[in-house]
Amino acid sequence: MSISSVASRSALAVQQIVNLRKQFDEFQRQLSTGLKSANYAGLGLDRGVTVSLNAQLSAIAGYDSTVNTVTTRINLMNTALSGVVDLTSAVKKAMVQAPMGAGGSGASLAQQTAQNALDQLVGMLNTRAGERYLFSGRATDQPALETLDHILNGDGTRAGLKQLIAERNQADLGAGGLGRLTVSTPTATSLQLDEDAVSPFGFKLASVTSGLTNATVSGPAGAPASLTADLSGGNPNDGDAITFRFTLPDGTNENLTLTATTNSPAGANEFTIGASAAATTANLQTALTTALGTLASTKLAAASAVAASDEFFAADAGNPPQRVSGPPFDTATAQVAGTTANTVIWYTGETGSDPARSTATARIDQSLVVNYGARANETAIRSVVQNVATLAAVTISASDPNGADLSAALNQRLVANLTPPSGTQTISDIETELAGAQTALAAAQGRHQQTRASLGDFLQQIEGVSNEEVGTQMLALQTRMQATMQTTALLYQTSLVNYL
Repeated sequence: MSISSVASRSALAVQQIVNLRKQFDEFQRQLSTGLKSANYAGLGLDRGVTVSLNAQLSAIAGYDSTVNTVTTRINLMNTALSGVVDLTSAVKKAMVQAPMGAGGSGASLAQQTAQNALDQLVGMLNTRAGERYLFSGRATDQPALETLDHILNGDGTRAGLKQLIAERNQADLGAGGLGRLTVSTPTATSLQLDEDAVSPFGFKLASVTSGLTNATVSGPAGAPASLTADLSGGNPNDGDAITFRFTLPDGTNENLTLTATTNSPAGANEFTIGASAAATTANLQTALTTALGTLASTKLAAASAVAASDEFFAADAGNPPQRVSGPPFDTATAQVAGTTANTVIWYTGETGSDPARSTATARIDQSLVVNYGARANETAIRSVVQNVATLAAVTISASDPNGADLSAALNQRLVANLTPPSGTQTISDIETELAGAQTALAAAQGRHQQTRASLGDFLQQIEGVSNEEVGTQMLALQTRMQATMQTTALLYQTSLVNYL
């Protein structure tokens, strides 16, 4: 009888042990990773679905990263805008409440507040998130505003706001300091008031209203405009008045009323009734000249500063400001466009006719894009910067006898300008639009969390394993391996002698 070799059987047993070991290693990997397979091939028919689910999860992670980035940027923008609002209130309060400073200067405290506020405004509007400037529109690599020093004082050959205000002030007041008007007496009993030239500068004659008994007034008429008051009919009565109405460079109007009196000397804005119509006319001329000089150095000077500031801050890189054609400036009759070579452009960001919010966009979902851009030259922001800068730029001499009235006239205009009328963009409007973007970001992130949870559960069902099931299989496999190894060991110990 022949005896079969056990070698081939023991070799099969060894191979079975190797296979069982591989299965055991796979179970260990599944238990440690929680995944059914280390690659898509091991998932069989479900591999296509798994690829698709992982792609969706990856896209959601990308959208969430964008949401976090944009949320941070908008938070920084809102912080800056809130600071703008606070600074506006502080400057308005300083203008309303500031007492007369030492030496009669009513602007000292308010002007210092304005300078500090302007410095902070420049810093806030040049806010960056990483390397991105947030108020420069699409020009995210450059600051939105020039420096405080350049805006006020210029930069070398480029003029700043102070220089433009000074030039305009000379042009508006004129060589005689009467707001480009001349007062004359063509005859002994007639008074004539003329604009010195056809120009955009100085007082513009709007109307004259006379309550002077025996007087006849006419005008304004002609180009340049002129008006007359004829007293040849006799003297006015005590208390009679004549009112001149002027239009100022900033578009406001001012009345100048002169009242006849028997007192000599006459008080402010009064003229003495003389012994004759000719004497009364001479007194009226003197009173009008004095009153015009005072009005020019106060309310006209304030209006001139506001007009110059309007022109300076209306400019951008493609539209430089209008400047007085000169020198000389006090006799100028026209304006000329400045250039980027001779005038500081305060806003250095991107300009465009499209809405500012559209200058920065972010896709935060497959079908949702939010807009959150901003430009520092938007109406609401520019208005704050402009009026604060105007207050900081106008210097009122402590020795100026009209300094208090000039300060009051300037503050009155700037306080009104810092309180925008209904229908005009406000800082709150910008904050509201950004709040809408924040709401969309938060809603998208909430949807992403829900979608990610659902996709994760589905993916877990395909890729994942049950630790309890794998543990049970490992115990069973371990038992099989032990039995196989014992059997194989016995086979290797079998010999002919043992067999017999």
